[in-house]
Amino acid sequence: MEQTSVRVVTAADCGPDAVAIEFETPAEFEAAPGQFVRLTALVEAEEISRFYTISSANVEETFQITVGYDPVDGGPFSEYLLALDEGSQVEIAGPYGDTYHEGEPEVVILAGGPGIGPAVGIAERVLARDGVAAVVYQDERPIHQARLEALAAAGVRVELVEAPTAVAGVVNDVLDAHAEAQLFVYGFAEFLDIAGEAIESAGGDFASAKVENFG
Repeated sequence: MEQTSVRVVTAADCGPDAVAIEFETPAEFEAAPGQFVRLTALVEAEEISRFYTISSANVEETFQITVGYDPVDGGPFSEYLLALDEGSQVEIAGPYGDTYHEGEPEVVILAGGPGIGPAVGIAERVLARDGVAAVVYQDERPIHQARLEALAAAGVRVELVEAPTAVAGVVNDVLDAHAEAQLFVYGFAEFLDIAGEAIESAGGDFASAKVENFG
């Protein structure tokens, strides 16, 4: 989809230093959790664009992105996003990316930091289609806890891991129970290295995983 203006439906905190922004879905916009959109805005007389991954289970009427920010030095674009409220207009384009849910009935999603955004979206989508999902989430200050709790209550295996050194053991247990699942990995480069080693140590194939590097 070419760049178009969309309306903000809600913008709300979803955890420490993180905001979930929900947009009204424009006509002819089709996307899945794990794909990403480009947001563009005129900030301090400069046109700036940033990419954000879709974190909602579907985009039928609205879609959501999850924005993590630095409260001390977030930068002008982060400040612009944090100032959005209901009715604000934002320029978006997309979707982009090929590491998204394509109907796989069984998934295991490994997420670090803001990678939990697409992780919860994919898990919710799989659950709604009577599939099986497991989420391994490493973060010292987790976000989207309400959605994670709802997923766990609905039968999704949710593993919250604080220390990076504990990821390997948890992944080993999860992959032992879900050996045939499609793997997804979302997070910053450091987490991808940890996840890759954990998957290989557990006998999985990191090369077959759908991976998105957040930078």
